[in-house]
Amino acid sequence: MKKLQVTHSWQESLQSAFSRHVIIMLFMGFSAGLPLLLIFSSLSLWLREAGIDKASVTYFSWAALGYSFKFVWAPLVDRLPLPLLTRYLGLRRSWMLLAQFSIVIAILLMASINPAASSNQLTLIALAAVLLGFSSATQDIVIDAYRIEVADADIQGLMSAAYIMGYRIGMIVAGAGALYLASYFGSTFETYNYEAWKITYRFMSLFMLVGIVTTLLSHEPALTKNVDKFSVRDYSRLVLVFLLAVITFVSVFFFSAGLSAELKLSLTSALVNPHLSNFIIESLRLIFSASLAFSIAKLAVALGIANRDLVELSYVAPVKNFFETYGDKTAWLLLCLIGLYRISDIVLGVISNVFYQDMGFSKEEIANAVKLFGLAMTIVGGFVGGVLAMRVGVMRMLFVGAVLVVLTNLLFILLVDSGRNIELLYLVVAADNLVAGLASAAFIAFLSGLVDVRFTAMQYAIFSSLMTLIPKVLGGYSGSIVESVGYTHFFLIASFMGVPVLLLVYFANRSLNIEQAKNQIK
Repeated sequence: MKKLQVTHSWQESLQSAFSRHVIIMLFMGFSAGLPLLLIFSSLSLWLREAGIDKASVTYFSWAALGYSFKFVWAPLVDRLPLPLLTRYLGLRRSWMLLAQFSIVIAILLMASINPAASSNQLTLIALAAVLLGFSSATQDIVIDAYRIEVADADIQGLMSAAYIMGYRIGMIVAGAGALYLASYFGSTFETYNYEAWKITYRFMSLFMLVGIVTTLLSHEPALTKNVDKFSVRDYSRLVLVFLLAVITFVSVFFFSAGLSAELKLSLTSALVNPHLSNFIIESLRLIFSASLAFSIAKLAVALGIANRDLVELSYVAPVKNFFETYGDKTAWLLLCLIGLYRISDIVLGVISNVFYQDMGFSKEEIANAVKLFGLAMTIVGGFVGGVLAMRVGVMRMLFVGAVLVVLTNLLFILLVDSGRNIELLYLVVAADNLVAGLASAAFIAFLSGLVDVRFTAMQYAIFSSLMTLIPKVLGGYSGSIVESVGYTHFFLIASFMGVPVLLLVYFANRSLNIEQAKNQIK
């Protein structure tokens, strides 16, 4: 069990901010942040300029599902050696390089397709977007595992801060940068120009050289030098079972679309609430598809298609290890903390831009305050949080971050009372983003400290998926809550959602200390 309360002097903390590992994470963060907006906002604007209807454009958000379900194939990344590459680069760097080249290929494929040409071309660009989402999520899995394994737990806060900084810069390049390039080369809403977007996406693929060069110049973590000695046939069969499960999930989800639409209409007429009906039906559809995929995988293992020992080591052992390491009570407490820590800021964040508009701020004012100034504050907050996590300990900073999130969310009430006040807007954005960066750096360091290095990719993928699942589900109801109770009461509710988190941090810290004392006695 890693110690999360290790402290260092101010000099040690500041010197670590410029260490080799921290700088590497800055560039890897850039490589991870670049693909995201090429799937979302930039691609959406490209499709709209190409004359694609809004309904079709929104379907492309499914291309990023890999980010939410990356724990499904994380065990393969954690254990599966790649032919030739793993021998020369090691397990982590070989997977990282494969993912980065896949990202480049996906971006170039998207650049080679004109979505306005025909419906077949639109399907092809959708498939390329799915490849980009899958490859990018795979890169995230490897970078998280690499970060945890390459350095001690006490520097994870700073490495997380550098990663967040690079990630945000990558998003700016893929977001604002891509839009600027497309406009410069002559594509607008009035005059669509495919060549402009083609050149833009080709430029974006070149930026991935940052991640590729960083991977080649970095060192493989010593912990991953030796991989498990299963045969090529064992690994191949495991991949086959994984593909069977994926095909089952996608097929069931796709072919159930018509039935789900009919059920939504029926349930909406009964509940008189389309939002709740959509949520219930889509949740059931997702659960049914996932359950059937799991059943197919389980049947394949029972029939001997995959090696039982390899499946056990890849999928069962990481979960079992977590509960054995921390004990059932502490493990469930930690999972609750992981699932709820970001609930307050995510639920509020979903509605924040709409709130700014309702307060009378223009799009330009919101962009300058939130996208530019807010980004700078997030980077500063991440750096401060990383340094303080080393100086005073991760658990203390986790608690401080939770307290500050509750307090800064209350600041939004001042904007409700004052209306369109540009100075107050910058004050609220500064506080909100500064605290978000600080809390995120401490939280990622906390998650990194919980992981057992024998199961790095799988355990961290579970944590990173869990930490946004509940907040995002509740965040979908932010608009409905505002319509029911108004902004003032909504911000009070969002703030008080963070209060139970303070108790969870306190009890989790106490339980960790008790478990650590027991281990020392043993």
